[in-house]
Amino acid sequence: MNADHRDPSGDPDKQIRTTLIERSVPLADNRINSRDLFSATREILILHGEETYRLRLTAQNKLILTK
Repeated sequence: MNADHRDPSGDPDKQIRTTLIERSVPLADNRINSRDLFSATREILILHGEETYRLRLTAQNKLILTK
């Protein structure tokens, strides 16, 4: 399934064509293991209301969340 989304850089006129992949991530005691989130990539986009956040895994194995 394909979908158009706004560019995460903030440009409302720019759209990115993405392929939506549905997968499940296990949740235990309100915890998600980061290995499950980053199993296939080093960056994920999180949609929160009208905002898009970017969660990245750095080379030093740290997490960075940016708006």
